[in-house]
Amino acid sequence: MELRDLMSGEIFTIPHDATVREAAESMEKEEVGSLAVIEDGELSGIITERDVVRMVGDGLAPGEVSVGDVMTPYPDSFDPSMSVHEAAEWMLAAGYRHLPVVENGRVIGLVSIGDLVKATIDEQEFTINQLKNYIAG
Repeated sequence: MELRDLMSGEIFTIPHDATVREAAESMEKEEVGSLAVIEDGELSGIITERDVVRMVGDGLAPGEVSVGDVMTPYPDSFDPSMSVHEAAEWMLAAGYRHLPVVENGRVIGLVSIGDLVKATIDEQEFTINQLKNYIAG
């Protein structure tokens, strides 16, 4: 299974100059843990729940700080043809929980470690069911 198989088509973004409060509100509304930060139509960063928590822990006010000040700038990204297993191994090794999937310089989705775990479990269940059907058949 490849990352492209996980893409829902909906990408949640936020401008570079939005406040962290706006980012947190958007993540809450959309029930996502990260947003792609877009500047001049291109990916300039990613802001995650962890960035928001870190900022609040540092005593900064979410309504007074811009996304650009706390985001991870120019994050690593995945090609949609990368396998789910390879992406999971890479994310675990790097300590990331969310990464953008980019094709031809354009963000086509954001993948979370949870997405990869779910895909791996679904793939294993599919294989187990195939084996059961083969044995029974």
